[in-house]
Amino acid sequence: MSTTTFGVIIGNRGFFPAVLARDGRDEMLKTLEKEGYRTVCLTPELTKFGAVETLADARRCADLFKQHREEIDGIVVSLPNFGDEKSVANTLRMAGLEVPVLVHAHPDEPGKMLMGGRRDSFCGKISVCNNLWQYGTKFSLTSQHTVAPRSDSFRADLEAFAATCRIVRGLKNARVGVLGARPAAFNTVRFSEKLMEQAGISVETLDLSEVLGRIGRLKDEDAKVQAKLAGIGGYVRTEGIPSPSLLKMAKFGVVVDDWMQANELAGTSIQCWTAMEEFFGVVPCTLMSLMSNNLMPSACETDMIGMIAMYALQLASQTPSAIVDWNNNYGDDPDKCVIFHCSNLPKHFFDDSFKMDFQEIIAGSVGKDNTFGTVVGHLKSGPLTFCRISTDDLHGEMRAYVGEGEITADRPQSFGGYGVVRIPGLQRLMRYVCENGYEHHVSVNRSHTARAVVDALATYKGWHVYHHRSEAGC
Repeated sequence: MSTTTFGVIIGNRGFFPAVLARDGRDEMLKTLEKEGYRTVCLTPELTKFGAVETLADARRCADLFKQHREEIDGIVVSLPNFGDEKSVANTLRMAGLEVPVLVHAHPDEPGKMLMGGRRDSFCGKISVCNNLWQYGTKFSLTSQHTVAPRSDSFRADLEAFAATCRIVRGLKNARVGVLGARPAAFNTVRFSEKLMEQAGISVETLDLSEVLGRIGRLKDEDAKVQAKLAGIGGYVRTEGIPSPSLLKMAKFGVVVDDWMQANELAGTSIQCWTAMEEFFGVVPCTLMSLMSNNLMPSACETDMIGMIAMYALQLASQTPSAIVDWNNNYGDDPDKCVIFHCSNLPKHFFDDSFKMDFQEIIAGSVGKDNTFGTVVGHLKSGPLTFCRISTDDLHGEMRAYVGEGEITADRPQSFGGYGVVRIPGLQRLMRYVCENGYEHHVSVNRSHTARAVVDALATYKGWHVYHHRSEAGC
C-alpha cells in the first residue's frame, strides 16, 4: 500500500496562549506519524512554534509546501487554539496545490475554560471554514466538530481523508483504455469521452482487429506468452480447460499488457459479446479478473465509466474492485438482491469455489468450445461499498451514486460469479437508479469507504453525487 503524505498547517492566534499551538503541533505530528503518514510542516526554527499566524508565516508555509508539491497528497489544518483564519486561507491560496484539505479543531476541556488553558477552537474552526468558503477553497471536515488527535474518531477521520486524497490524486490526469467497440446490444454503457476529458480523464482506444493482428504475430514459445500462461495457471484452477484455449488467453494477455504499458493506462474496458468468441475463440474474463486483482481494474462490455468507479473504489480501499449486474431479487427480502457477472470478478472476491469455466450464457449461440475463460464461484461474505459513475450527457455533467452494505453468506443456485448483498433501503436505491437513468452495472469493493468516495467525487471533483444511506434524508 502507498504511503500518504500530508502537509500540516498549525493555526495560532496571539490572543490565546501560544503554548497550546506548541503542544498541539507536537500531538498532531506524533499522531500522524503513529498512523503511518508522512508529514511536511513548518518547524519552530521557521516560525513561532512551527505555527502559522501572520502573512509572513503563511508565505513561509506556502513556499515549503510548493517545494514538496509532488509529494503532498492532502493538507491537514489543525487548530490547537482559535487560530488565525486569514493566515490559514492565505497559505492554501499561495501554495496552490489543489489537493484535499481537512480542517481539524482541538476540543476544550470543561475544567480548562479560563484564560491560559482555553482554546476556543470550536469557534475558530467556523471562522477558518468561513474564510476558506470565501476564498473558494474546497475542504473536508472531521466527523465531530472538535476532536482529540489521539481519539479513535480522529483516526477514522484520517483514514477516510487519506482515501479521499488517493482518489483525487488517482483521477487527476488519469489515462484509461477501451479495447474494441461497444457491443451493439449494450446502449446502457454509452459514455461521453468529452465529459471524461473535462474531468481530467483521457481515453485511449484500440480496435479489436489490431489486437487479433498482434496476437497473430506472437509465437507459442515466446517468453512473454509462456510467462503469462504460467501466471494464469498460478492464479486459477484450469482443470478441463483445453490447452489451445489457455494459450490464446496468454497471448491476449501479453498484447493487452504491452498496450497498457505503452500508453500508461490505469485501467481498461474490453469488448466481449460476441466478437471475441466468434473470431478468436475464448472469453477475456480470466485476463480481466487477473488485471483487476493486480489493481489494474478492467470492466467488460466496454463499460469505461463503470471502470472509473472500480478505480475510485480501489484507490479508496487499496484493494481490488469488481463490476457486476444488479441482477436478481432474493426471495421476499426487500433489502437483499443478487449481484452477478458471468464473470471477470477478481479472485479477491471469491471463496474457495473459484475456478475457470466456460461462459454458459453465450455458449448456446457461439459454441461451448469458443467460450472458455470465464471465472466462476460464490462471493465470500463481508463489507461492501458500491459506486456507479456515469456521464450525464443531457446535462453535461459527471454524476454518481455511492453507498454501503454487506455481502451475505446466502448461497443461491447460480452459475458465473454471484453473491447476495444486503443494502438497507435497497428498494429506494433501485427506484433512484431507474428514475435517473443509471446503468445496470455497478462497481463494488470489499470495504466500507463510501464517505471517502463521496467526499472525493462531490467535494473535490465537483460531480453530482447521491449518497445512499439506510434512512432517507439522513
